[in-house]
Amino acid sequence: MAASIKEVAQRAGVSLGTVSNVLNRPDAVAPQTRQRVLEAIKELGYVRNDSARQLRAGRSRTVAIVVLDVSNPFFTDVVRGAETVVEAAGGMLVVCSSGEDAARERHHLDLLEEQRVRGLLITPVGDDHHDRLERLVARGIPVVLVDRGSGHSHRCSVAVDDRLGGRLAAEHLVECGHRAVAFVGGPLAIPQVADRHAGAAAALAEHGADLRVLETRSLTVAAGRQAAESICALPPAQRPTALFCANDLLALGVLQGLTVGGLRVPQDIALVGYDDIEFAGAAAVPLTSVRQPREQLGRTAAQMLLEEAENDGDHDHRHVVFQPQLVVRQSTAGAQHPPG
Repeated sequence: MAASIKEVAQRAGVSLGTVSNVLNRPDAVAPQTRQRVLEAIKELGYVRNDSARQLRAGRSRTVAIVVLDVSNPFFTDVVRGAETVVEAAGGMLVVCSSGEDAARERHHLDLLEEQRVRGLLITPVGDDHHDRLERLVARGIPVVLVDRGSGHSHRCSVAVDDRLGGRLAAEHLVECGHRAVAFVGGPLAIPQVADRHAGAAAALAEHGADLRVLETRSLTVAAGRQAAESICALPPAQRPTALFCANDLLALGVLQGLTVGGLRVPQDIALVGYDDIEFAGAAAVPLTSVRQPREQLGRTAAQMLLEEAENDGDHDHRHVVFQPQLVVRQSTAGAQHPPG
């Protein structure tokens, strides 16, 4: 069995209070006594129950982040940015993945509420999350939305202007001579996906063109391959000349599927992704992509969360919106397509 603090006190010949001081306020204990207690701790293999101590003090050092898909490199980079800030503040970041499943998201939130985490960073599955997050805030657990606008003046958020990102992608394809453009992504119920589609659709409408939609069930490489199979099955006259994918994983899957189907990128079909993950530039045909400041999203969200946690309610809520950038690579830098 694990040694107790009482056993440490007995081995060192001191009071429980002295052992507590050595653990929490070592400068308040005489050097010889402190050394005796530390030796007893080492001999007995005592490990303090920090979670219990934090709960008694009403202050956890654990911050949680709930993302849509932990396997998506975009969220890996967001987590890395948040983790840097949390660890520098002496805390620990716990990562949960909802898998784009609202029920699974609620389950994670229930467990995190029971654990009394210091704060929560979250990219919600949909828009129906306000009441559940308000319950956490009422419990004293601050919440910051990541990669999503808040819509509420009393909740911080960090996001990217996805409508602008969609516009950048579509305008680039128009400049390359494309008018037969399709959007690949889904579910469209995900706000980021909807915003990227809306931005691209508005840009194309200004040029007198419509944006066709090929909705996918998820934002994965496998979903991209399935979308490519559908595109390859179309007669050439009905086939789009350019594709804008809602994220890079979809675009990578589309690239694989088009290649297997005998279509060349960009000569037959131009391709634009979103996020500019590391794999985008390393693809067989390097992807043109809309870059998001992934680690900066995580760092900024974590800084805002810790500020709110430290100020105990006296906090100036902020809504930070970053601007995306278009990174042009070979997947669109091919033959020009005449308007049509």
